[in-house]
Amino acid sequence: MLTLDRLETILTALPRLTIALVGDLFLDRYLELDPDLQEISIETGLEAYQITRVRNSPGALGTIMNNLAALGVGRLLPVTVIGDDGQAYDLQQALSRLPVESQHILRDAGRLTPTYTKPLRRDASGAWRELNRLDLRNNSPMSRPTLQRLIDHLTAAFQTADGLVVLDQVNEDGWGVVTTEIREHLAEVCRRQPEKVVLVDSRQRIGRFRFGILKPNVAECRRAIESAMGGNASDSSQPGGDMAAAHEAAAALVRHTGRPVFCTVGACGMLAVGFASESSMIHVPGYPVTGPVDVVGAGDSATAGIISALLAGAGPAEAAALGNLVASITVQQLGTTGTASPEQLVTRWRQCHG
Repeated sequence: MLTLDRLETILTALPRLTIALVGDLFLDRYLELDPDLQEISIETGLEAYQITRVRNSPGALGTIMNNLAALGVGRLLPVTVIGDDGQAYDLQQALSRLPVESQHILRDAGRLTPTYTKPLRRDASGAWRELNRLDLRNNSPMSRPTLQRLIDHLTAAFQTADGLVVLDQVNEDGWGVVTTEIREHLAEVCRRQPEKVVLVDSRQRIGRFRFGILKPNVAECRRAIESAMGGNASDSSQPGGDMAAAHEAAAALVRHTGRPVFCTVGACGMLAVGFASESSMIHVPGYPVTGPVDVVGAGDSATAGIISALLAGAGPAEAAALGNLVASITVQQLGTTGTASPEQLVTRWRQCHG
């Protein structure tokens, strides 16, 4: 699906790209706990966990940006809303290490900067294990003035960028950045510029998007179709199911939305559906991985590979293959949301193709 020459050609084109991204930007805060340092709290009698290192990284939309930067994309234009708090400061510091232009990152003192705090502790074998995550999130919609500012900035970024990534991360409808109003506005600007590449990822509402290229997993396809039919959504925590069921779920989403779909199928790779025609389907196998894996952020790394390839002139099969290749590297990075460099991609390609 992807020759070495084509891979190298795509990678060479990435520094010239400007990619806009709209969605929920989180701070991922990793707390490394030392199990050998034990202290019992005098006040509670409980163990006080001893933190020996704090690592801050952009999460959610930031995970895609981390991967785009690692691939070598030249300019990133995130369009989002964060708070005016300490988490916002730490997030901006983490973003400063990336090729990010921050003029479209809006600060709102009435909002929290969403933060996933992830305590990590070494087990007996020395491997890092994630404990219960602590979430800091907004539980109400944005104000109307902030929403209007966001729309204005999104319009400006869309005009400037070569392509756009949409990430609808928050489960609750209307609490995140990608609201009904944002979807409607994007549908209109995409109607005016249909040639611009837009890639959409949504955990809960992929079936509501009528623009761009959709990038769900199998479970998200099923949920969208069940919701459209008025049924109860099944558990979507794992893609699951056999390939025949995956084919049908992806094809049903194409019929429902009228949009082409990249459907991730875990270790089996990806389906590219509805590109040549509504019924067209290509199965792009995944790249084999051995040893322990951590799939957190794998979908976001695949998103980075897909949008980069498409904007560099790749076809759907090549874009899916690059997404698979990137994810095959990031899942082997344990205890963090990993990234893949051009050198790592070429090395992995050679390993898999002899």
